[in-house]
Amino acid sequence: MQDHAVFFVALRYIFLGLFLASLLAGAAVLRYYQQLFGIDPQQPSENGGARLYSKTLIFAIWAHAVALTGGIAWMMW
Repeated sequence: MQDHAVFFVALRYIFLGLFLASLLAGAAVLRYYQQLFGIDPQQPSENGGARLYSKTLIFAIWAHAVALTGGIAWMMW
């Protein structure tokens, strides 16, 4: 194999691994959903809007990570 072919094979597996890791991270967020986004008695000033904002940010970052790594892994295959 030529050097650039080995490089692309390595990139394929790197992005495939990153894609799978981002899916597993999403599963971990779902598993610990209540701990992460539930009501915190230590923060009495936190309201539903603040929790919704946190959920939205986490979901947006996760969705972009899945789309980016999955798209690059798919394009290189």
